[in-house]
Amino acid sequence: MANLLVLGMQWGDEGKGKIVDLLTPAFDVVARYQGGHNAGHTVWVGGRKIVLHLIPSGILHPGTLCVIGNGLVVSPAAFFKEVGDLGAQGVSAGPERIALSRGAHLIMPWHPMTERLSEDRRGAKRIGTTCRGIGPAYEDKAARLGIRAGDLADLEVLREKIAEAAAAKDPVFRVCGLPPLDIEAIFREYAGWAEKLGPYLRDVPLLLEERMKLGQNILFEGAQGALLDLDHGTYPYVTSSSSTAGGAATGLGVGPRAIHGVLGITKAYTTRVGSGPFPTELLDETGRTIAKRGDEYGATTGRARRCGWFDAVAVRYACRVNGVDRIALTKPDVLAGFAEVPVCVGYRYKGERLKGFPPEPWVLERVEPEYRVLPGWPESLHGASGPEGLPKAFAEYVRVLEDLVETRVAIVSTGVERAETVFLDGALAGLVDLARVRAAAAA
Repeated sequence: MANLLVLGMQWGDEGKGKIVDLLTPAFDVVARYQGGHNAGHTVWVGGRKIVLHLIPSGILHPGTLCVIGNGLVVSPAAFFKEVGDLGAQGVSAGPERIALSRGAHLIMPWHPMTERLSEDRRGAKRIGTTCRGIGPAYEDKAARLGIRAGDLADLEVLREKIAEAAAAKDPVFRVCGLPPLDIEAIFREYAGWAEKLGPYLRDVPLLLEERMKLGQNILFEGAQGALLDLDHGTYPYVTSSSSTAGGAATGLGVGPRAIHGVLGITKAYTTRVGSGPFPTELLDETGRTIAKRGDEYGATTGRARRCGWFDAVAVRYACRVNGVDRIALTKPDVLAGFAEVPVCVGYRYKGERLKGFPPEPWVLERVEPEYRVLPGWPESLHGASGPEGLPKAFAEYVRVLEDLVETRVAIVSTGVERAETVFLDGALAGLVDLARVRAAAAA
């Protein structure tokens, strides 16, 4: 048995959806450990685009159990919309396929309201959140005001918790000129969700322990990216949960020793959505060209992503914080045709070279990136079936990145479809049954 954790190494949008979907045939369970429906995992199957938000990307493989852990915050309306959208595309997403932790916190009607007020108050310093209530739901979790999925099992408990939260929220809304919360209307809505969600609710830590005792393999799925982690990201321009590898243990209720390997996903360049420091950002025609070629628009919000060159300082930091064993490199095809491809190899701040990635965003906003310029590759990567089919200049680019981030590249994604993938020889040995993966991708 080998359990693998897959997570993003930049500011999200690295292509985790494709990689998780690609590797799922080698696993019995895919378990998501953090985030909410602010995440967007895009998967292409046979020319068909499928966007997932809450449900793990393993759902497209029949027979795979998909788990939503206690580390998530869940909007019942968003969850059932996603279930319905999958059903309309012929994908079963019923309780036999999905287990939702009773410990997951629910997004309530006051959470999006609170988030909009917070973003408006920040003005020019707004974080750039999705305003879907994810952050405030995590705030209530920390403040012990949260309502968990398991609370739906007792309607009297649910009513009491809604009233308790309303008593805390109404004074703030009143100051902002908003009417008080309608406790009875909210109770009726969530009492309705209780009946629908009930069949999905499980004791997830116990479920995962039972599956592991049976010798089943688990693929742990992260959302967002390591540089958006609440503790280790570019705070305060971060998400509200632990998107680094450590979040898997707390977000699913498994011990750290249950994670046998970590696969980090990174683009061959860098993107970021929303506000926050971005040292290698390109504000010129080159940046616009990368955005157009890469179709760099958020899967959840549709917002344009900011684009820049590969930042080896940031990725090396993410590899260290997450204990990354191997890397999957995505979207290198977007860079084909550039005569030169710069890579950020260091930062200078106030004339001095920094030793690593600074934890303060106000320092990161002012650093001057140092670049090493590499030859580009004019050839397309599409159609490469193995390492020998990759352009020599690109193979050198990969070697340089490996040296800079001190981690070996195991997978190269050459396109959006499952089959458009190159596995580098032996790089995933002992972690993934590639025979099963290749067979499924070719089907």
